[in-house]
Amino acid sequence: MADPSTPMPRRGKRLKRIAAAACVSATAFAYAGLSGCATLSYPQSPQFGEDGFQNERKPRALGWRDTGKLWWDFLVGGKPAGTVPRGAIPVQSLSRAQLDDAADGTLYRLGHSTVLLKLGGRFWLTDPVFSERASPVQWAGPKRFHAPPIALDALPPLAAVVLSHDHYDHLDRDTVRALAAKTEVFLTPLGVGDRLVGWGVPRDKVRQLDWWDEVERDGVRFTATPSQHFSGRTLSDRNATLWASWVIRTDELKVFFSGDTGYFDGFRTIGERLGPFDITLLECGAYDRRWQDVHMLPAQTLQAHRDLGGRSLVPIHNSTFDLAFHGWSEPMETLYALSQDAGVAIATPVIGQPLSIVRPADTQPWWRGE
Repeated sequence: MADPSTPMPRRGKRLKRIAAAACVSATAFAYAGLSGCATLSYPQSPQFGEDGFQNERKPRALGWRDTGKLWWDFLVGGKPAGTVPRGAIPVQSLSRAQLDDAADGTLYRLGHSTVLLKLGGRFWLTDPVFSERASPVQWAGPKRFHAPPIALDALPPLAAVVLSHDHYDHLDRDTVRALAAKTEVFLTPLGVGDRLVGWGVPRDKVRQLDWWDEVERDGVRFTATPSQHFSGRTLSDRNATLWASWVIRTDELKVFFSGDTGYFDGFRTIGERLGPFDITLLECGAYDRRWQDVHMLPAQTLQAHRDLGGRSLVPIHNSTFDLAFHGWSEPMETLYALSQDAGVAIATPVIGQPLSIVRPADTQPWWRGE
C-alpha cells in the first residue's frame, strides 16, 4: 500500500484535476434545468438580442487554438507557483456589535467582491459569497484562501443585497438562500432576479433593473450601470441574464461598484453622468491578457478609476479565490505600485478592516507580510 504521506506524482495530480473539472462541468450542465432563465426573453431591454444579452462592444473571441490551449493550461498544464498563498492571509474578525457601533459611511471588504456598507444607519451587501468554494459543488472548484471575517448568521439585517451578475464567484445560491430571511430586497440586473425566485426567494423581495434604471431605498439611490462582461452558470445559458456595475449614492457620498468588467468607454460616461465618486470599488484580479476584454488588467483598473472621477480607489475581486494564472498577490502589488507612481489615492484594507468612505485612513500593503 502506498504511503499516504508520499506526494502524489505530477501525472496523478493532473489526472485528478481533469477528473474534478469534468465532474464540475457535468454538474454545471445538470444545473441547466434548474437555471430558470435560459428560455426567458427580455425584448424591452436594448441590451437583449438574438443571442441573449450583449455588450455595447463585442468582446474579442478566442480562436479554437487559443481556446484549446487555455483549457489545456487550466486542466493539464498546471498553474505556476504562487497562485495560492503559502500561509494564512490576515483577516480582521468582525462582530455584530462592532457593526452596530460603526460610524455611518463605513465599508468592509469581506472577501473577493463581497463588500458590506453602512449607509443611512442600515447595511447593504454586494455580491455575497460565503461558501467554501466558488463552484456549482462544494467538493471541487476554487477554494477560499480565508474564512469570511464574520459568520453568515452573524450579519445584521440587510436593507438590500446588490448583485452584479450570475457567475459563481459573485452569486452563491447557498448564501442567497441563507440571507433571504434577513434581507429586505435583492437588487439585480435583468434575469438574475429570476434565478433567485427559482431558488425560493419571494418575488416581492426582488427588483430587477436594466442599465441606467434607478431605485431608491431608505434614502440610498442605486443605479444599475453598464459593464463589459458576460453571464451564465451552465453550458446552455450563456448571456441569458444581464450583468451590471452599480452606482450607490446618498446626499453625502457616492460609491461605484464595478462587479466584473473589462475596460471600456462606459466608465467615462458613468463618471460624466453620475460621478465624481468618493470611492471606486474596482475589480483587479483573475485577469489575463487572453480575456482582458471582460476582466481588466491593473493599468486598466487605474484608468477606469480616473475615468469615473474617483477620489480613492479600493481594489476588489482578489485575495480570496484562485481564478487565473497570476500570483495571488500580484493584482494588489501591481495596482498599488501603479497608483503610487501616478499619485492616485488607493486604499487596501485588510479583509474585515473598517474603512471610511469619505475619509479613508491610511492603509498598508498587507500582502507583503505573507
